[in-house]
Amino acid sequence: MILDKNIPFNHIAVEGMMKSGKGKLVQAIAKQIGARAVFDRTDNPYIKDFYEEKEGSAFLTQLVFLVNRYHQQSTLLQRELFSERIICDYLFEKDKIYAYQTLTDEELIVYEKIFSIFYEKIAKPDLTIYLQVSLPTILKRISQTGSDIEKNISEKYLEDIIEAFDYFFFNYQATPLLVIKSDDLDFENRGEVEDIIDKIAQMKKNTLYYVPIGKEDQKKRDNHK
Repeated sequence: MILDKNIPFNHIAVEGMMKSGKGKLVQAIAKQIGARAVFDRTDNPYIKDFYEEKEGSAFLTQLVFLVNRYHQQSTLLQRELFSERIICDYLFEKDKIYAYQTLTDEELIVYEKIFSIFYEKIAKPDLTIYLQVSLPTILKRISQTGSDIEKNISEKYLEDIIEAFDYFFFNYQATPLLVIKSDDLDFENRGEVEDIIDKIAQMKKNTLYYVPIGKEDQKKRDNHK
């Protein structure tokens, strides 16, 4: 069932670390507001070499992701002309977060030139959602459902990427921004997704922080009623 909500945005980007649940949230929101869900292409022939820290693999990995995302995002421009509502499970600019963590200074010079050319030619969101998640939650989810590659990622690398994500979105001003503390959220729970859609409908031209009531806090509140 499509919710009758006054959503003032036609192109929403959802971003967050691996295992933040962004894919599930995109799918759930798209279903409830009648939007087209767009998912990041995760196929990359160099990703295994990257996590095994083979020389030169970081630059090749980053370029493949950048080119794939550029091709996907550039095709969305035509769809936007016809006012199709789109919700995407990544923000194009997030590519830089990983680039600045993994590339050398010389590689970054080349990367920045390519990124700048691509960025001018892609569709831009009019709302961004950042799913903020803690390291313990990510480690727990990787241990439960992660691939073999994900399970071999160092805790230090994950910690650095989380810090980089938080810093990026602390300074983010390109669109209205909804920051959601998502450690305890279940995006397969219709009620929790509807709460997020309510927050989206309330968004203005600023940043809104949403910290859902945790399950334990909710139990305490219910017991005191």
